[in-house]
Amino acid sequence: MIQFWNTIKTTLLLGALTGLFLLIGASIGGSTGMVIALGLAIAMNMGAWWFSDKLALKMSGARAVTADEAPQLHHMVETLAVRADLPKPAVYIIDSPMPNAFATGRSPAKGAVAVTTGIMQTLDRDELAGVIAHELAHIKHRDTLISSIAASAAGAISMIADMVMWGMIFGGLGGSDEEEEGGAGGLVAVFLAPIAALLIQLAISRSREYSADAAGARILGDPEPLASALEKLEAGVRQHPVQMRPATAHLYIVGPVLGGLGGLFRTHPETHKRVAALRGMRASFTPEARAALA
Repeated sequence: MIQFWNTIKTTLLLGALTGLFLLIGASIGGSTGMVIALGLAIAMNMGAWWFSDKLALKMSGARAVTADEAPQLHHMVETLAVRADLPKPAVYIIDSPMPNAFATGRSPAKGAVAVTTGIMQTLDRDELAGVIAHELAHIKHRDTLISSIAASAAGAISMIADMVMWGMIFGGLGGSDEEEEGGAGGLVAVFLAPIAALLIQLAISRSREYSADAAGARILGDPEPLASALEKLEAGVRQHPVQMRPATAHLYIVGPVLGGLGGLFRTHPETHKRVAALRGMRASFTPEARAALA
C-alpha cells in the first residue's frame, strides 16, 4: 500500500512540474514559449526519473566510499540490509560538521545511503545503526524515488527562476510588448521559490518519517537507539547550521534549520513527537528482539 501511494505521489509530482514549466514558458514567450517549455518538461521528467538519485547526491556533495575506506560503516550497512531483506546499498559520505543522513535511489536495487562526517562523530554505534535502519526503511518503502525527484524538481524550478530574473535585470527580454511578457515571467519567478518548497511539502508526506522510524526500529530490534539519535541530531543541526540547497533539505533524517520562510514549509514532523512515538513502541519489543547489532 505504501508503494502504491508513493507511485501516485510521484506521478502527481511530475505532472505538477510539467504544469509549472508550461506556466513559465507561457509567461515568457506566449504559445511559442509554452511549446519550448513542454519539450524541456518532458526532458526534465525523464531525467528526474532516471537520474534524480545521482543529482541528489551531487547536490549534497556526497562522495562514494569503499569498504577499505570506511570498513565499520560498510559492515553496519551490510548487516542491517540483510536484516531488512534488501540488497546492500551504495555508501556515501558528506564532508559536513552537521550531523545528518539520507537515503536515495529509484529502487531498492539502486539504493544509496549517505551520512555526514558530523553524524559519525556525534552518535555512538547503536545510535548510528538506528539511523541507518531508518534510511533502509525509506529504501524498502521506495520513499527515496519520490524524495529524489522532488529534489530534482525544486532544483530545476529554482534554476529557471534565476534565469528569468537575470534576464529581466539585464534587459534580455527585449522591447515593449516583450517587456510586458517579461514582467509576467518575473512575477512567476518571484513566486517560484515558495511554490517549489510547497511542492516538496505536498509531495513528501510527514507520515513517511513516522513509518520509516517504526520500520527502522523493527529492523534494528529496538526503538531506543533511533530515539536517542534523533534527540542528538536535533541539537546537532542547531549547533552546526550549514548552508545547503533548500531543494535537498527534505531528504535528511532531521530537517536542517532553515530559518526565515523555510520554517513555513517544514517537511519533517517535530522531532520530540517522533521520539515519543518511538519510545511508545518499546513495550512491543521483547528483550530477545533488542539484541545488539552483530
